[in-house]
Amino acid sequence: MSSLNNNQNIYLKLIWVLSIAIPVVVAILIFAPEKINGAGDWVYILPHLNATFNSITTIVLLLGLYFIKNKNIKAHKSMMSIAFVLGSLFLVSYVIYHSTADSTIYGDLNNNGVLDDAEKTNELMWWRGLYVGILLPHIVLAAVVVPFVLFAFYYALSDKIEKHKKIVKWTFPIWLIVSITGVVVYLMISPYYPN
Repeated sequence: MSSLNNNQNIYLKLIWVLSIAIPVVVAILIFAPEKINGAGDWVYILPHLNATFNSITTIVLLLGLYFIKNKNIKAHKSMMSIAFVLGSLFLVSYVIYHSTADSTIYGDLNNNGVLDDAEKTNELMWWRGLYVGILLPHIVLAAVVVPFVLFAFYYALSDKIEKHKKIVKWTFPIWLIVSITGVVVYLMISPYYPN
């Protein structure tokens, strides 16, 4: 029994370490003054790939909800495992992109990395405000959802179904909002990606 408790403690500590480390590493990569050089232009495909991951994750999460509501536990587990893998692939792709490419600025039509006075039209600034209004909650919820997802999976895999049910009441809507707003943010910023 002691060995089982030790393993559980290790998993719980690992979940907390990852829950803190992932947002910290992502923040460092986004705000790092220097990017890793030499990756090449192929990295500019990654935002499009990330939007695809988010789109499919949205569908898979909704299917997972559908299956569990219909008591199809096997299909539910499959959908949630797919969502977890997609989220992991998204994270790797996101880290690669933001460690090698400068962040895109909403409204930067000439791709010079600065929002020039000529680009600051009233209409653009209104849309930029909406974009930031969607982006900021997306970023916060993306960081918040990490421990929720990890604990939900841990509880499901360790057959602690009551704890799993309690945490997914929060995990599912946050994860769904993150995946949907990820697609919305992509659709809004994609016209400003370098060609």
